[in-house]
Amino acid sequence: MSQAFIVSFGVEAMRMTVLLAAPMLIGALVVGLLISIFQAVTQIQEQTLAIIPKMAAIGVIIAILSSWLLSQASTYMTSIFVNFHRYLDFG
Repeated sequence: MSQAFIVSFGVEAMRMTVLLAAPMLIGALVVGLLISIFQAVTQIQEQTLAIIPKMAAIGVIIAILSSWLLSQASTYMTSIFVNFHRYLDFG
């Protein structure tokens, strides 16, 4: 295994991690921003008010995108297992 191969493997793993986590993180960010604006406008400063809508948004996003998330993860893992013999080449 060359150094370039190891770096490309790590970059691909990080890309897949970001690709799978981004929809939930962006959804939580948008909902948190909306709740923060609502709290600022109404002057309600309850810290626990934001957690339930964020959890609901993440649950909805997972429910909507679960098949796409699973197909992306399955494709990535299939490519790892298909090319497994390349990872064992110590020459």
